Amino acid sequence: MASETGAVPAPQSVEEFQERLRELGPSLPRRMRDCAGYLERNVDRIAVSTVAQLAEGAGVAPSAMMRFCQVLGFSGFSEMQRMFREAYSPGLPDYSTRLELLREEGRDSPSALLAEFIESGRSSLENLAGSIEPAALEAAVRVLTGAGVIHLAGLRRAFPVAAYLAYAFEKMQIPAMLHDQTGRLDHRHAMRAGDALLVVTFAPYTPETVAMAESAAAAGLPVVAITDRADGPFARPGILPLLVAEADFGAFRALSATLSLAIALAVSVGTRRNSA
Repeated sequence: MASETGAVPAPQSVEEFQERLRELGPSLPRRMRDCAGYLERNVDRIAVSTVAQLAEGAGVAPSAMMRFCQVLGFSGFSEMQRMFREAYSPGLPDYSTRLELLREEGRDSPSALLAEFIESGRSSLENLAGSIEPAALEAAVRVLTGAGVIHLAGLRRAFPVAAYLAYAFEKMQIPAMLHDQTGRLDHRHAMRAGDALLVVTFAPYTPETVAMAESAAAAGLPVVAITDRADGPFARPGILPLLVAEADFGAFRALSATLSLAIALAVSVGTRRNSA
């Protein structure tokens, strides 16, 4: 990991994170010291908390907590949280535990949940606006615009995004095929020269989606991947990643930023095709 600002490299592990806190602690301004002290005492909360929750615990504004992440070398809160989730992924709570934690903390009323998910969605959208690379987005639109058929793959949490894209392309009369694994059927043989594949998957990454992307790239088909890491399974020639990180609440993640990116792609491709 490396900060987009290029100031200092981001910690690569929880141990390096804690060492960075100890190194920087004495020289930090008061609000940054408050952030450092709280995170050092509550390392186990970083993987499952929102930036607003951590900021409240530290007694600072969310903007201060996000700035502290950058001081440590991360591009933002999402990158820091991702490192902890990867380190603690075997220990992340299951859904019943997450729901129980929300009930215990008194944050399970419909209005409170809606407010929290609105806030996490806003944070995700702001992060996308600041992190998406215009050149990569333009390249993805060119690939999809020139495809004979756009093949779509996204399973589990990513399925609503792939299904929406299939719906949007159908309404725009753009040839597209949704690979949804219904009946465990594998339709990779339907991909032909001149087609393109658009996949959607996030850590811990759906094996079937990754396998389809690798197969298409090996066959020489262009692949666009909506995903969360540049150094994930799609860091290989022939695959163009579009990075999006979703903030969460109580370890539940919505798809606010991902769907916005998908809508932008679909409309851009539709506009280009209709003007050709």
